[in-house]
Amino acid sequence: MIRALSIVVAALLAAYVAAMAFFFRDVKEDGMCADVQVVLRDSLEKHFVTEGDVVYLLKKAGIYPVDQPMKEINTEKIERKLIAYDMISNIEAYKTPSRMIKLEVEQKMPILRVNSTSGNYYVDNRGSVMPLSRHYVAHVLVASGYIDKELATGDLYHFARFLQENEFWNDQIDQVYVDADNEIELIPLVGNHKILLGSFDDYQKKLENLKLFYEQAIPKVGWEKYSLINLKYRNQIVCTKR
Repeated sequence: MIRALSIVVAALLAAYVAAMAFFFRDVKEDGMCADVQVVLRDSLEKHFVTEGDVVYLLKKAGIYPVDQPMKEINTEKIERKLIAYDMISNIEAYKTPSRMIKLEVEQKMPILRVNSTSGNYYVDNRGSVMPLSRHYVAHVLVASGYIDKELATGDLYHFARFLQENEFWNDQIDQVYVDADNEIELIPLVGNHKILLGSFDDYQKKLENLKLFYEQAIPKVGWEKYSLINLKYRNQIVCTKR
């Protein structure tokens, strides 16, 4: 009895899905496109892209769908055009039964802002470069100095990812500076000192040693005793007094 009922339910469900697919296909391909609906999935967190930006890009590319025959609108082409925009990480375009084109947009997630001698831009969480926005400033780690894009999307990107994923260091490190000799200097949020990292080699171990220093030595001497904490030498911390 139960098995027979399951078969009937499955058959009805299959018939319903087939009918809906036929109905949607028929409606979507009939008539002219009435509107474009842009949904920014992550608009509460980020504001790099606006509905106006998306409409402008479609019009500039000559593929704005409003008042175009539904059957002639190529949603895959729309997706390809929009995904090429530096602020968009993912896009889904599809037709609706009410003769609209719906665009669901995900914006890129910056983790690093680079203000360098070779340009100013963001690096996103996938390691790609994205331009600064005229709409929004992301509050992320700032890196300045002598930084080319190879460094920004390589060692610096991995370092920023490490900080982002580590609660302690994400709250502690505010800025990174790269000097002309490629030495890395860190500016912390707490304390009036600088941290000389040297290179990015073994940076996790260097920061682990620094954390132990913070926990064991700073409570005894205070945050204001040192102007520079040098981590560049292997398994050593060299401090410069004020």
